[in-house]
Amino acid sequence: MRNLSNSIPVALIALAAVGLMAAAVVAAPPRSEPVMDSSLIQALINMAQPGQEIVPPPGRYRRIKVTKPIILDGKGKVTFDGEGEGSVLWIETDGATIRNLHLVNSGSSHPDQDAGIQVRGSGNVIEDNVIEDVLFGLALERSDRNIVRRNHYQGRPINIQRRGDGVKLWYSNDNVITDNVFEGGRDIVFWYANGNIFKGNRQSHGRYGLHLMKAADNVAEDNLFIDNMTGISMMYDSGDIIRNNYVAKANGAVGTCLSLKESSDVVIENNDLMYCASGIAIDVAPYEPGSKNPIKGNRIAFNDIGVSFLNDWKDSIFTGNLFTGNITEVAIYGGGSAKRNVWDGNRWEDYQGFDRNGDGIGDKPHRLYGYAGRVWMDVPNTKFFKGTPLLEVLDFLDRLAPFSEPVLLLEDKHPHLGSDKAFKAGSNLEPKS
Repeated sequence: MRNLSNSIPVALIALAAVGLMAAAVVAAPPRSEPVMDSSLIQALINMAQPGQEIVPPPGRYRRIKVTKPIILDGKGKVTFDGEGEGSVLWIETDGATIRNLHLVNSGSSHPDQDAGIQVRGSGNVIEDNVIEDVLFGLALERSDRNIVRRNHYQGRPINIQRRGDGVKLWYSNDNVITDNVFEGGRDIVFWYANGNIFKGNRQSHGRYGLHLMKAADNVAEDNLFIDNMTGISMMYDSGDIIRNNYVAKANGAVGTCLSLKESSDVVIENNDLMYCASGIAIDVAPYEPGSKNPIKGNRIAFNDIGVSFLNDWKDSIFTGNLFTGNITEVAIYGGGSAKRNVWDGNRWEDYQGFDRNGDGIGDKPHRLYGYAGRVWMDVPNTKFFKGTPLLEVLDFLDRLAPFSEPVLLLEDKHPHLGSDKAFKAGSNLEPKS
């Protein structure tokens, strides 16, 4: 301990000398500035006592490891540069705080998950950092109860399939990821990760806005997912809560705001699902016997298809949703109907009925039928012709004077009436763009 105590002042004096070289720097230095050696900072971290705060002098340094539960604060004036190799900063401890750093220029290895920040510990706080020109933003493996907040990640400008993820959780539980901005990465992905909270984030221009894979009991709330290939995807997971998110303009080949594949006991409530090819896509969900998926209070609007089922499946419960501006409200591929699900108290733009007693509920059920135009549902390969003049004319004539028995797709016995604005469905978020 005496040797350690004597070493710290020496390291501080040497570190101050490094600071004199960078005294003129008042902000994160430009990329053209030479990268300084970080060995003195590393030595100070290695010798630090738990809870000690380390503030490096302003400058641009080589990559580093945090191996003690210290506070590393760059004050917005320190850059760590990976120099195109490996990950920029490693956290290999519990209880550290990393804040106000600029992390750039990781390697490009997907097998190694070269990242701005690698986490192998629990109870750490990672806040107010700028992470850019890296492959992965943050990668957490077997790391629990970390807090990741107010960071800004900008993905590397390469083909979307070759990018890394803004955040990747692998067997990592009970983490809280809040108020971050993720732009231009690939996915935000939770693999075998349970009990995590993803709240108040903005994610855009990626592949999957949020990808929950074989995960459980995660919460995604108050987030903006805009201009991705898919907004939110849940695959083989259970118990998640998707609440009060704004998901819009999914522009991929499938273009789905929210998709469920073999996912059970998932709650989807008070979300805006808008301007996508499909608002909600359901594939054998819920999957577990006896489970239900409540889908309530969402605004499903201005999509090509409001809700699409890959097949005649059951046990989704649709209540209090607003369906407006969709070209097709509900589609079932490969034949069948959506009658084995619960539809009750939704607001349907194309409801044809009255409310004579003024209770806000239609006097007759809302029934949705499939006519000749549904050939693209029964024979999916014909979807290319959806919306073509010929198919639309056939569908119009069949509705006018049916030449085939229309198929009842669903029935809502208590459809709500009134204006879309008065119905109060969807999130309370107001995205600026």
